[in-house]
Amino acid sequence: MKLRASSSTDIAVLAAAYAAGTRVRDRLGEVLERIDFRDPVWITGVAPDAILARASALDAVAPADRAALPLFGIPFAVKDNIDVAGVPTSAGCPAFTYLPERSATVVEQLERAGAIALGKTNLDQFATGLVGTRSPYGVPVNPFDSAYIPGGSSSGSAIAVARGLVSFALGTDTAGSGRVPAGFSGTIGVKPTHGVVSTAGVVPACRSLDCVSIFARNIDDAAAVLAVAAVPDARDPYSRVLPNSAQTRRFADLESTGAFTFAVPLAEQRIFFGDDEAARSYERTLARLVALGGTPVDVDLTACFETAALLYDGPFVAERTAAVGDFVDAHPDAVLDITRTIIQSGRRFSAVDTFAALYKLRVLRGAAAEIFVHAPLLVVPTSPTIYRVAEIAAEPYLLNARLGTYTNFVNLLDLCALAVPADEYANGIPIGVTFIAPAFADAALLHFGRRFLPENTSSA
Repeated sequence: MKLRASSSTDIAVLAAAYAAGTRVRDRLGEVLERIDFRDPVWITGVAPDAILARASALDAVAPADRAALPLFGIPFAVKDNIDVAGVPTSAGCPAFTYLPERSATVVEQLERAGAIALGKTNLDQFATGLVGTRSPYGVPVNPFDSAYIPGGSSSGSAIAVARGLVSFALGTDTAGSGRVPAGFSGTIGVKPTHGVVSTAGVVPACRSLDCVSIFARNIDDAAAVLAVAAVPDARDPYSRVLPNSAQTRRFADLESTGAFTFAVPLAEQRIFFGDDEAARSYERTLARLVALGGTPVDVDLTACFETAALLYDGPFVAERTAAVGDFVDAHPDAVLDITRTIIQSGRRFSAVDTFAALYKLRVLRGAAAEIFVHAPLLVVPTSPTIYRVAEIAAEPYLLNARLGTYTNFVNLLDLCALAVPADEYANGIPIGVTFIAPAFADAALLHFGRRFLPENTSSA
């Protein structure tokens, strides 16, 4: 695996520049010169005058007061299903577009900390997909090989970070949308515990499962953003408080430097759909973990896979219908065929089906919890394989579903996850691995991520 090169937009690099006297306005002007908002990474850019005015306001902050702004002058991107006041939100559907008067809570928090939103990024329409190709705004180009998909649904956010256009980006994650594109772009993808980052001001996909995710180029940047973003919010009925370190001592093994155990799927559950290169890469990753002092424990993922089936083959898909089904019914020609089919499919389920699924999920959560009795984290491929854009066009449903093999169950089981780059294909495309842990192990996973990727920490 190639080591991640430092970027001029890494938070530590920018912080050092500002401390040395560089003006935010000057640095943001340089960043804007590298960005073309007509690129399919983006849907809408914030007006440059507004960005530079915000930068000038930060330049006027006295140096002694800047310590209270942990993201002082840090540029970021926002997936276009998350509101930024005064900037259109489309959710990847032009006819759905509206102009929000207020930003999403998470955007407000980041801006209060000194961050500057530059624009809204492309996505699979209504966040329905893991491929990054289901958008009328085009396909963000995978910078490692343009023939391959960027992953989705948070395609633009992942690629904006991978290309160093911004320091970090916000995505959303319901079934893997914040992890799959991280894996394909060689970035860090944080899927927080459900509710610890507010979803107020986010166009829902499945409201009871949606999480705002974070893309960054290194572990420290991801941790810095999560620390600002994870606040309780009365606007979000699903809001939860992220416990402090004293309340999460049960995750101490992930924060230590000593021996540890980690769970891995049974041999027959290591699924790669014929991608031998990805399979060998996963085995190399497990060997790296053993070299770090880890002991693998084989665990049965049957409960996880049965949980995943509830999401798209079961009544949980009806949450997508509840979210935007009325709009889709009223504007069928304004929605991509594949997106419309998925969203309208939720209407085939009854209330009885839904309650039966909820009862089954309760049982499956108990079974899946057994995994973490044996080890503090589960290590899985982020995706079993990657596909070319042309392959997805030829077989859009099946191949999309395959990409979620190791992601679809996480939110339903109330787990948190950290996707990190682990290896690469012979052609240079990144191969990711994901660490999964129980709810509220977010900080511990980031600590473990630093141990796994010591070269992928901040650098000035």
